[in-house]
Amino acid sequence: MIKLGTMVNFTHEMQGLDELKTAFENVKKYGLPTCQLCCWDMSKFTDENAAGIREIVKETGVEISAFWCGWEVSPTWDFVDGYHTIGLVPIAYRARRVQNLKDGSDFAKKIGVKCVATHVGFLPENQKTDEYAAVVEAIREVAAHCKENGQYFLFETGQETPVTLRRTIERVGTGNLGVNLDPANLLLYGKGNPCDAIDVFGDFIMGVHAKDGEYPTDGDHLGAEKRIGDGRVNFPLLIKKLKEHGYDGAITIEREISGDKQIEDILYAKKFLEDIING
Repeated sequence: MIKLGTMVNFTHEMQGLDELKTAFENVKKYGLPTCQLCCWDMSKFTDENAAGIREIVKETGVEISAFWCGWEVSPTWDFVDGYHTIGLVPIAYRARRVQNLKDGSDFAKKIGVKCVATHVGFLPENQKTDEYAAVVEAIREVAAHCKENGQYFLFETGQETPVTLRRTIERVGTGNLGVNLDPANLLLYGKGNPCDAIDVFGDFIMGVHAKDGEYPTDGDHLGAEKRIGDGRVNFPLLIKKLKEHGYDGAITIEREISGDKQIEDILYAKKFLEDIING
């Protein structure tokens, strides 16, 4: 049965676990049974924090459906510098980020989470290049490490076309790869229609973000993120197709703003999605 959730960020500013516990308590207060735990701060990957998170999950009853793992060196989310700063594609950061993701996999194992998700970057379209082969090998190294930890490694959609992502899953070939479908990202990056993408990804979909947005309106900047229902994602059709493909995992609400408006929009999205799922 599909369960709703939202994102919880374990940020650099959180000095201890109290603020993280509050975030989980808020998820429970919103009436959401799951979350994806996101962390871009590798210094958080400690045994003490892992034990604390396990206790928070036990106390709140909020399930972590996936660990969303960031990496060192901040990216630029655009079409100018994004190619050189996002994921495992940029060669200048690749080795460090492979290790970051391995460390994230180890941390996810300590907190009992079976899915590790991230952005891999602007995967090359041309599979007959040395660059593509090197990126595939880097992904394979991370995926193999996740496999040793009994985990799936999930590509969050965005920077690549759906067929390029599917091809890469097939080329890596470790048997533990999946897709974290972010329908808005496919629009924001101008890479595809999210409902059609479900037919390309099929059974590889193992996580879903509920986010909305628009196509780009210039060649340098991503499209605009929107409140769910205010963008171009056809959520009734998206959920219908997910069900047709047998998806019964979490749908994680993501709203990339902050403050009271973010909470308001998350609660709006919860009702919006519940009406579709239960309709």
